[in-house]
Amino acid sequence: MLSLHTNSAAMSIQRTLGKTRAAADTSMTRLGTGFRINSAKDGAADLQIATRLQAQTRGMNVAMQNTQNAMSMLQTADGAFSEVSNVLLRMKDLATQAADASSSAKDKDAMQAEFDALGSELSNIMSNTSYGGEKLLKGGKIADKMNFQIGASKAETMEINFKTQFETLDKAFEKVSSSYSPAVTPPPAPTPAPPGPGGYVSSRAAGEELTKTGEASKQIDQINAAIDALGTSRSSIGAVQNRLSHIHNNLGNMASNTADAQGRLMDVDYASESANMTSKQILLQASTSMLKQSSSMSQMVLSLIQ
Repeated sequence: MLSLHTNSAAMSIQRTLGKTRAAADTSMTRLGTGFRINSAKDGAADLQIATRLQAQTRGMNVAMQNTQNAMSMLQTADGAFSEVSNVLLRMKDLATQAADASSSAKDKDAMQAEFDALGSELSNIMSNTSYGGEKLLKGGKIADKMNFQIGASKAETMEINFKTQFETLDKAFEKVSSSYSPAVTPPPAPTPAPPGPGGYVSSRAAGEELTKTGEASKQIDQINAAIDALGTSRSSIGAVQNRLSHIHNNLGNMASNTADAQGRLMDVDYASESANMTSKQILLQASTSMLKQSSSMSQMVLSLIQ
């Protein structure tokens, strides 16, 4: 039917042209942003899944950082214990030397002075080693229960507790040297006691571990017991570090795979979308050309009434 008021071909082409233009705009947006889903209408279900995957990935990335921080803290503690081990070994050398009959009283006095200084340094290391501005060993973080967040969910935690081992270690050090004591502040006095090694005031006088008859040989066993207790603590710390290392590796694997899954949902396939945009551009050109041709249909009506 020829009509001046109705041009069904033009209306059909206009509808198709609008749909094609919207599809072309979507393709250009995807190619411009790199994402297949740029709003909820592009894929509501996929967007919801991708958002959960993103939250999980980010949580695991933070948990990986947590494991690194925890390992750094434990490495600081282990480094302090390494120096404690050196101090104990030197103290054992002195005790072994003092237990020998060839050592004179003056020799033992000199050895005792060094032994006392080493005992004070033990106290200094245990009391003042810190990480991030917080006490780490005696009375500090590691000496009590700790919870590490090792995953993206609330349930993914790791609890460690060195409290019993640190108490055993502290008692062993007290038996090793009378100079081993926490930093204390003496009561007000007209003439305060001079500060000892480490910058704190010791509450104990010089010991007799090497000068008193028969004590040096006993001290060898006490030091051996302290070395054993220290080895147990260092072994536990090392085991936790190894576990944290495995946790970090596993988190990295999961985060990588989860990110890949999110990418498959969100990222645009450039090859496919480029071909799709080219197709829509050709359709736009064809529709525009046909819309122009459809306008000539009305002119045919004029030829009938001339």
